Amino acid sequence: MKLLASLANSLWVASSGPDWWRFRTALNQPGATQSEWLRRHLARNANCEFARRHHLASVRSHEDFVRRVPLADYEQHEAWIERIQRGEPRVLTGEPVTHFIPTSGSTGARKLIPFTAGLQCDFNRAIGPWICDLAFQHPEMLGGPAYWSITPSGTGSAVQTSGVPIGFEDDVSYLGGARKWLVQAALVAPPTLGSMADLEEFRYQTLLCLVQQRELRLISIWHPSFLALLLDALPAHWNSLVAASGNARELKCADPRQPETIWPRLRLISCWGDGHAELAQADLQRRFPRVAIQSKGLFATEACVTLPFAGAHPVAVRSHFFEFIDEHGRIQLLDDLRAGEKYEVVVTTSGGLWRYRLGDCVQVNGQVGKTASLRFLARSGNVSDLCGEKLSEVFVAGAIQAVLEPENRRLRFAMLAPERTSVGWHYTLYVEGDLESQALDKKLEALLQANPQYAYCRSLGQLQPVRVFQITAQGQETFLTAEAAAGRQLGSVKPCHLSQVTEWSSRFTGTYRH
Repeated sequence: MKLLASLANSLWVASSGPDWWRFRTALNQPGATQSEWLRRHLARNANCEFARRHHLASVRSHEDFVRRVPLADYEQHEAWIERIQRGEPRVLTGEPVTHFIPTSGSTGARKLIPFTAGLQCDFNRAIGPWICDLAFQHPEMLGGPAYWSITPSGTGSAVQTSGVPIGFEDDVSYLGGARKWLVQAALVAPPTLGSMADLEEFRYQTLLCLVQQRELRLISIWHPSFLALLLDALPAHWNSLVAASGNARELKCADPRQPETIWPRLRLISCWGDGHAELAQADLQRRFPRVAIQSKGLFATEACVTLPFAGAHPVAVRSHFFEFIDEHGRIQLLDDLRAGEKYEVVVTTSGGLWRYRLGDCVQVNGQVGKTASLRFLARSGNVSDLCGEKLSEVFVAGAIQAVLEPENRRLRFAMLAPERTSVGWHYTLYVEGDLESQALDKKLEALLQANPQYAYCRSLGQLQPVRVFQITAQGQETFLTAEAAAGRQLGSVKPCHLSQVTEWSSRFTGTYRH
């Protein structure tokens, strides 16, 4: 396995070299790269129904494009996507849609994102530079196998009739072709794990695959809590796993509570690390103190917005056409982004999304070459508005991070959600970890009242003071179980700083802090 994985990894990196070089060059000319991408995209899709209806054949500039195509979210694309489901060709793109990729979004309704060969190439234009950059920084990573996230199908997924296949077996299917084969040759877990509906059996079989691979070098997942929950299950299953692994002698000195003793050659864990994932990533770093943990950047089902490269997260300038909505509602292009400013991301993709509001809020935190590096903040469309307070996730995330900053290295989960008690509505901060600070409720209340709408609702008595609920066990587990029961895919669930779901106190185990 080690030799085959090493050969496959080396070939993958070598095949990605041209994409790495082109991406590095494009970072110094983002405006020209983006203009050329849009020009080619319009030419390739001139014969699709969407292009004809919006008269895109005569577009000669970004200004023309903006006049012809309005900003849209999934609801505006849904009728077009339903036509593709029924088997109609050349609806949103000139090339065939090969798959639909299901995703949930922040509101919970399942969305089907069209996937084409062109979109697959665009993902490769980002993944190739990332994997090459990893190889330059951690060359020892190439010497052994890897684990890439596999999402169990679960029992809550809706069944839909579609003339186009829905979903992939695993993450490496985004690559396609020879690169998919090369990556699969280095994987420690088979794609068949994704067909398991029983969550506990899925975790056990995944752990069994992992403990059999002492030479494991790379773990690539989405949310870091996905791996944390696997590790939490290790001690209870340890004796059974060791007996079934065939590695009893090698695992004799390993400790299931110290995962680095199980995988002594593990070099890198790649996972989300911004916004909602910050606390969970810090928890992983505590579990793996000598392993490098790299934030993935903003990689969504619909598009790759940023990728880890040269120590930052530059925009994937060769993969899609990007626009950004600033805090005044104005459209900005990639060349126009300013350091420290916040924006909402809009993408046009080869999969058939046109000026699509991705729903992610980002902040410029640097640049690579002449291209902005971005940090994910929160979902821009997630707003809780019980009685006019209009609390957005971006605002709530900042408040929670400010009040819990001294505790960050000891926390695993933090989320604000509305709750109704005998005295009326209020917001509750659900937090798991070792808390030392006193009066967290008063500190958070003061920060929330910086929002004038929230302060006004409090002054009228429409909302009661914020409360703090300390979770004593399995906060992430409880949240993810509830999300899976609602039909979301476990591996790609995005925990958030703000939930609009009520009555979490009846689901979490713990007590209110006073």
